Order: sequence, then structure tokens, then C-alpha cells
Amino acid sequence: MSFRTIEWRDDKVIMIDQTRLPAEEVYNEYADFQGVAEAIRGMIIRGAPAIGVAAAMGVALGARDIIADTHESFFRQLDNVCDILARTRPTAVNLFWGIERMKRVARANGDKDLNSIRAILKAEAISIEQEDLRICRAIGSHGAPLIREGATVLTHCNAGGLATAGYGTALGVIRAAHEAGKKIRVFADETRPWLQGARLTAWELMKDNIPVTLISDNMAGWFMKKGEIDCVVVGADRIAANGDTANKIGTYSVAVLARENRIPFYVAAPISTLDLSLRSGDEIPIEERHSNEVTHLAGRAIAPEGVAVRNPAFDVTPARYIAGIITEKGVVRGDYEAGLKRLVGQ
Repeated sequence: MSFRTIEWRDDKVIMIDQTRLPAEEVYNEYADFQGVAEAIRGMIIRGAPAIGVAAAMGVALGARDIIADTHESFFRQLDNVCDILARTRPTAVNLFWGIERMKRVARANGDKDLNSIRAILKAEAISIEQEDLRICRAIGSHGAPLIREGATVLTHCNAGGLATAGYGTALGVIRAAHEAGKKIRVFADETRPWLQGARLTAWELMKDNIPVTLISDNMAGWFMKKGEIDCVVVGADRIAANGDTANKIGTYSVAVLARENRIPFYVAAPISTLDLSLRSGDEIPIEERHSNEVTHLAGRAIAPEGVAVRNPAFDVTPARYIAGIITEKGVVRGDYEAGLKRLVGQ
């Protein structure tokens, strides 16, 4: 790929600033965990797997900067770093997965000197990034056979390289099908209010020379009815034990339309997106964001001042609308509760 979403370089975290795409390809440097936390909160980096990587790197930066004479003091301060990062966004479980993994590694090496623990945490964060790249390619290899030759695939939001350490989940499936030589096309929903489909997905696919057509969110049903869409592939921010899936707001509507038009609707996500502690999607916390994301576009007001606004960032698609959940370990269909447990060895 011709861009990097996130990487550790010269003891700093480097991220592409997704708020400035597609107009500018700008990379920001973060030298402390507070900066990483603000980048996650401010959508400079977004997408569940990507913010999991970012959180892990934030923990490593925080650990590096802790001043402590004892292990007790170090771990107390490390917990504070983790708590601050965990409060950035509530829905994507990968954020908490990355933080908890870093905490486990730190505790498991608690008998070592503090500089060694810092070095181990840095290595673990870099390892998480590299793992994510391999995982996304595996998701792509499992999902590509589901896309037939000549298909037109609809996707919603951005579940591409920008939402991961690289390659993508939903776009990983699309990329893998394209790399296999299938002549496919993509319809990208614009994805209000942040326009991730318009700004990010279209940008990524055009960079890869994968044919993409941008549509507004309320056009998807019409193109399905006309027979111009063959399948839907989306990403996920959290998947409950029964297969209910939280993803960017508007995904539920797309799933209902796909069912009405007998079009398969697939979810592509790594195992780290599973949250089997939640029985159903009813228990998934849904982030509500600031009203100005709806009332303003590129800093310009597009709604009357003072109008009441609701702005949930995610919705939940019931498992009954999902034809398959594509992971790095294979595709789960049907009985999601049993199938997802098998994937994680429960």
C-alpha cells in the first residue's frame, strides 16, 4: 500500500491524519500518550483495529515516560495511563483489547527491572501492529471466495487500511478478491456525518485502482432494487456472543435493505473485535458524539442554529441479517454463538 496508517518510528507514533483526507496526506507525530489519546478521541485515527494498535502504542509511550523508583509506583502510573486511553471512545472493543493485552504483558514481566519492562512494552506494541497486518490479509483470503467474478460490492464507512494497521477488514476482502484477478466493482456509501466512505474508502480504492462508485447513504436501497449490487461487506467495532454487530451508524439500515433484496450481507472483523462477555447487541455501549458533526460540514453550518440533534456514532445489526462473519480463522455462519466460541477456543 502507498500509505501507512500508523507506525512506531524513532520512538514516536506516526499516524496519517484522517481528518484531512482526501485533500491532504499529512502524517502527525506523537511523542506522548496524551497526544495519542487526543488523536483517538478526535478521529485523527479511527477504525476499531487501528485504534487498538494506537492504544497499545500509547501505553508504550506512557510507560517510557513514567518516572518511578519502585515497581509499585510504576504500575500505579501505568494503570493511570491505561485508564486515560480507555476513556477515549467507548464502542470499539479493540481499544480495550489492546490496552488489556499491554497490561497483561507488563504484569507478566513484573519481576524484571523497569527499563526492561518499558522495552518489552514497546516491542509488544510494534508486534500488535505487525499482527494486525497479517490478520487482515488472512481475513481477506477467507472472504475473497465469497465475492464472485464480476460482482459489485457495497460497503459502508471505511474498513480499509485506514481503519487497521494496513490492508483492511471489509476492504481487505475486496482487495484480496481484486488481487485474485476478479473483475469486481465497489459502491461506497458516503457515510454521514463523518463521510468516511466519501473521504476515505473512495480515496483508498482509487489509490489501488479498484473501480469505485460513490453514492449517498440514501441511494443504497435503490441500487439494490435495480439489481446493481451483488453483496455487502462491512467491518465491525464490536461483535456480541450471539453475532449481533456494532458498526458505523447506518449499517443496520443497509443490512435490512440487503435482506429485503435477497443480497448477502457479510461482516469482516478480527477475533479481537469479538466481545463474548456480552450476550447480545443490546449490551453494546453506543457512543454519542457532538451535535456539530451533524449541523456542520467542513466547518460550515448546514442546519438552523439551536436545532435539537442526536448523533449516535454506531448502530447494531442483529445477527439474523448477517450471512457470515469473516475472521482471520475462517467464516462463521448460522449458529453464531457456537461458531464464535469455537473460534476463540471456548
